[in-house]
Amino acid sequence: MRKLLVIGFVGVLGLLKAQTWKTEDQYIQKFAPYAVEEMEKYKIPASITLAQGLLETGGGQSRLAQQGKNHFGIKCKEDWTGKTMSHTDDAPNECFRVYDDPKQSYEDHSIFLATRKYYVGLFKLDAKDYKAWAHGLKKAGYATNPRYAHILIDKIERYKLYEFDNTSKDEVYYAILKLYPALNNDAVFMAQLGQEKQNDRVAPPTIKVDYTQGSYAKQQNKVSEIVDSKTRTALLKNILVKNHPNDGLKFFIMPVDADVSEISKKFGISEKRLMKYNELESSKLAKNDIIFLEGKNSSGNKATYKAGTGETMHDIAQKFAIKEKKLYSKNRMNQGEQPKSGQLIYLQNKKPRS
Repeated sequence: MRKLLVIGFVGVLGLLKAQTWKTEDQYIQKFAPYAVEEMEKYKIPASITLAQGLLETGGGQSRLAQQGKNHFGIKCKEDWTGKTMSHTDDAPNECFRVYDDPKQSYEDHSIFLATRKYYVGLFKLDAKDYKAWAHGLKKAGYATNPRYAHILIDKIERYKLYEFDNTSKDEVYYAILKLYPALNNDAVFMAQLGQEKQNDRVAPPTIKVDYTQGSYAKQQNKVSEIVDSKTRTALLKNILVKNHPNDGLKFFIMPVDADVSEISKKFGISEKRLMKYNELESSKLAKNDIIFLEGKNSSGNKATYKAGTGETMHDIAQKFAIKEKKLYSKNRMNQGEQPKSGQLIYLQNKKPRS
């Protein structure tokens, strides 16, 4: 069935149809993969994690989420040594954790639940019983709102987040597409899905390691490191290059974290050119980054776009294959200024003066 879906979607890969998603739908599309990955690692229902993120951030709109990348309202506590910010919550100017990336916030949320004694009972529950988890969180004192469990359950059932409790990190993009079929017309999303399908073809390598005396755990770690390295190499060899709807520019979705030097070696394009084409400040590339193999254009292939939750100007420039400096100029924005969720971004003509 999955193969039939993919075949049916290939024909619309060249389009970037205008689609205005509600704030919470944008949040789900963007962060469901993180929630599913955390479910696989910590056995916390993805539906619960997503519903909590939606509630805590107001669909990604909260100050904590936008400025601190903090999606679960986790306060500093005595064991936090990272960056912090002040925010008024239960009391004025409380100390909250700040993350470099929302993914870190998702993992910290999992660790927070998995390592606090108050939540031990949760992990005895069925990982697919979101109702039991919602009531368990309230009972354990996660939130003071007496309706907290019911609010979580309402969000899970309204947006069918329970679908993510029955998927895996390798299948999550298919689950998103099932909930949001109009994403068929989003070339970048479909390229992401295509790369995931390509990744599925990479079989885990068989490793033979000579026995040496020592702990079993150390031997296992050694094998895992070799497997991870070989799998990563295979994924980089398996990159799926696509043509972007904006003049057919060649681009791909990063299958794993890597360095620009590795992409340079694979495609025979200098690191300097790749950095320039993609307007990169660092040579470090992350999984799911959009990477162009040629220079982007000065305008987009559609007139306007509404910025999604947590999207930066760089994200939008990559999504529509537009030079970032041109995008700033068209929208009369200062370099480094970021759009608000729902802000109308001009991709072809200059924004009218107000």
